[in-house]
Amino acid sequence: MIVHRDLRQLPPEARGCAVAIGNFDGVHRGHRAVIEAARGLAAGGRPLAVLTFEPHPKEVVSPATAPRRLTPMRRKIELLRELGCAYLFLLRFDRALMAMSADTFVEEILVHRLGIGALTSGDSFRFGHKRQGDAALLAAAGARYGFDYAAIPPLLDDGAACSSTRIRAALEQGEIRTANRLLGYPFTYSGLVHSGDQRGRTIGFPTANLLPATARHALPANGVYAVRAGRRTPAGSSWHPGVANLGRRPTFGGGRVLLEVHLFDIQLDLYGQRLDVAFLERLRGETTFSGAAALESQIASDCRDARRVHGLVPS
Repeated sequence: MIVHRDLRQLPPEARGCAVAIGNFDGVHRGHRAVIEAARGLAAGGRPLAVLTFEPHPKEVVSPATAPRRLTPMRRKIELLRELGCAYLFLLRFDRALMAMSADTFVEEILVHRLGIGALTSGDSFRFGHKRQGDAALLAAAGARYGFDYAAIPPLLDDGAACSSTRIRAALEQGEIRTANRLLGYPFTYSGLVHSGDQRGRTIGFPTANLLPATARHALPANGVYAVRAGRRTPAGSSWHPGVANLGRRPTFGGGRVLLEVHLFDIQLDLYGQRLDVAFLERLRGETTFSGAAALESQIASDCRDARRVHGLVPS
C-alpha cells in the first residue's frame, strides 16, 4: 500500500481509484463493510483506496472533548495494508479544510485531485463546512461528475450499530470481548518498553513495562488481562502468550498508568523495543492488596487464569 500525504500532484496510476472515505478510527467491522463495498466497485482495474483525515476532525473542531483514538495513525496504516488497499490518501484536516464547502470539497479534492472512479461512505458520513455534505450530495455529485457512489448502512451487531463510539464505551467498561468482537480483531496497544523498578522480577514475575504514550489513545479499563505480546523484528512480529496488569499499582502507592506485561515460559530482553500487546480477556479489576505476599499470591492465580484463556492448562 502506498501512502500519499500530498494530494496535489498524484502520479497517474494513483488516480481513478475506487475510494472509501471516512475517519475509520479502529478500522472496525463497520468500516470494513464500507471498504469492501469500494472493493466491489473497483471494476475494470480500478485500484482500491481509502481517503481519511489526519488529525481526526474532532481534535481540530473541539480538542477538549475529542474522543480517544482506537488506532493511532501507525496502527491504522497497518490495518488498511492488511486489507489489501493499494493506496491510502491522508488529507490534513485543518481550519482551511473545515471552512471548505461540501461542493468545493467534491470538485477540488475528489474530482480534480483524486479523479475518483467510484466512492463509498457510511450513510451518515458528513463533510464540508458545517457538515453540510451528506450521502445525498455525494450521490448527486456522482451523477454530475461521472463516478459511481454507494452509501453503506451501519453494520448491526446484537441489534446496534458497530461504531467507534460503542467500542470506546466497551473498552472503558472493561468489556474487552465485546470490543474485540466489534473490532473484528483483538484490541492492540503498541509502545516502547521502559525499565521499571524490577519489583516483579524479585517475586518471580518479571514484566515488560510500557507507559501509555499519550492520553489521546484509548485503553481498556484498569485491571488484569490475558494478552498476547509481539515484538517487531525484520522477519515480522513474534507473538507470545502472557498476562498483563494495566493500572496505577495502588498497593505500592499508585502513580502513572502503567502497562506491565509478563510473558509465559520465555525470557526476552525487550528494553527499548516496541511491543504490541493484544488484549484477549479481562480477568479482574484493579485491586489494592494488604502487602507484597497477598499480591504475589494473586498474581500466581492471575497467571493460572490467563493460561487457561490461552489453552495452556485445562479449563
